[in-house]
Amino acid sequence: MRARPGCPGEPESYSGAHGGGRRRVRKRQLHGGLLSQGVEDTRDVSPDLTIRRVERGRDYCVCASAQVTEGRGIGRTDPAGEEVRRDMGTRAKTRVPRPVTAPDDAPAAEVGASRGFALMLVVTGAAGLLASWVITLDKFRLLEDPGFTPGCSLNPVVSCGSIMKSEQAAVFGFPNPMLGLVSYAVVVAVGAGLLAGARYRRWFWLALNAGALFGVAFCTWLQFQSLYRIGALCLWCCLAWVATIVLFCRVTRHTVEHRMLPAPAGLRDGLREFGWLPPIAWTGIIGMLVLTRWWDFWTG
Repeated sequence: MRARPGCPGEPESYSGAHGGGRRRVRKRQLHGGLLSQGVEDTRDVSPDLTIRRVERGRDYCVCASAQVTEGRGIGRTDPAGEEVRRDMGTRAKTRVPRPVTAPDDAPAAEVGASRGFALMLVVTGAAGLLASWVITLDKFRLLEDPGFTPGCSLNPVVSCGSIMKSEQAAVFGFPNPMLGLVSYAVVVAVGAGLLAGARYRRWFWLALNAGALFGVAFCTWLQFQSLYRIGALCLWCCLAWVATIVLFCRVTRHTVEHRMLPAPAGLRDGLREFGWLPPIAWTGIIGMLVLTRWWDFWTG
């Protein structure tokens, strides 16, 4: 009889008749540390040898439980510090520690993402990066030539030049699109890493979510300034707005679903079923505001 090798506590081979009597037993390592590898042990073993399966977390091993009859008891200490004893006429006792498992609602140490989510990061990051790049180039040309007209200045309402010349276009002392060049590039890098199979820790996902929150809040402020203070729209800015809204909604849904952000079970279920609704509704509201803000111009 030969059991599957390579498992701790598994018998390697047995010799002798099955009708009882003395048999020579060679064990690779008895579970609990009673015998080390390669030790010959001769004893009286009962004919019925039970092979049982013990689950240890995700690993499985086969251990032997046999009727052992000896003239004296044997006491040993296993690697975990537990004493294991075998006495005359009793079964070999093996202590198997129960696997320690995390609660069902605990977040995983490292979390990856689906291919669709990773592609979403790459696409939204690339869209924002493209918009930031074009606006930055036009801003430099406008600084060189104050009479320069950007290509997206189509009419009095859709006028990128009016946006670039405003004070709101450089809130932090430098052109706003330069901030987008860095931020959206990071988003593309994260998405590419996920496509390659990367898994990130909880603090990384929360930092990404916080960055997306800052981005969508900044874009919301710029939307208000464009509609009700400057009175003009920039098509490249609108592309960056939509990309940031989709990015924020999707990243927030991901962190909530994986319990990295605390949320009620009902909210998690709702985002899982209707996660597509918030970005569509959000973008639709902005479109309605743009439409009503210049209703006379659009209908005239």
